[in-house]
Amino acid sequence: MSENTEQAPPLAEMPGDWQRALAVVAHPDDLEYGCAAAVAGWTDQGKEVAYLLVTRGEAGIDTLDPATCAPLREREQRESAAIVGVRTVEFLDHRDGVIEYGLGLRRDIAAAIRRHRPELVITLNHRDTWGPEPGGFWNTPDHRAVGRAVLDAAADAGNRWIFPELTDQGLAPWNGVRWVAVAGSNLPTHAVDATPGLDRATHSLRAHRTYIEALTDQDVDDYCRTFVAESTGRASARFGGRPAVAFEVFPR
Repeated sequence: MSENTEQAPPLAEMPGDWQRALAVVAHPDDLEYGCAAAVAGWTDQGKEVAYLLVTRGEAGIDTLDPATCAPLREREQRESAAIVGVRTVEFLDHRDGVIEYGLGLRRDIAAAIRRHRPELVITLNHRDTWGPEPGGFWNTPDHRAVGRAVLDAAADAGNRWIFPELTDQGLAPWNGVRWVAVAGSNLPTHAVDATPGLDRATHSLRAHRTYIEALTDQDVDDYCRTFVAESTGRASARFGGRPAVAFEVFPR
């Protein structure tokens, strides 16, 4: 996915004046393919980052039935998160591959935002395609549904009259989300220097070994090194030549 950087403006530095972040994505490995290098840098700075996975990725490996696949992918995700300094990993147990955008998904994510009380919420590309528009590669329905629900739930979490049952459950409204940052967006606005977290990002992706071995015949180590180098190099021309994790940032 090449990006036309000749006319694109430079990417701004991601806001840094926050302490807690919640990353919400559809599947195990989404964050490792999207922004683990940024997470490693943040946790190095003492920031708290928690992960919320909407599914356990149980439909992601053709050769494994979902009952076998789910606990394996959960284990790999926890190992992967620990490599970049993330201790809290939660799962919502929506069904992999058939996530539906709607009130139930928004409620579940709003509840998590109220529990964790983040200033920054991170998610993955919610748009119809990956890569420059028009064209690009069609995005999956799970990514689209979760990304859009996250953008909506960031507001839902702060409104006591939306999902009032959450307040009855002891989850007070949280209107402290200041930004929602979308990794893998076609329209990035900000970036994080990936240099401090590059090696750990590669190891973090490699922790999803079972999934990657089913995905490609390439050597897993080579695959992970190449992917992380290419993905963080893509935005470097717009970020002072530094390897970078790019985000589309929506302030609130």
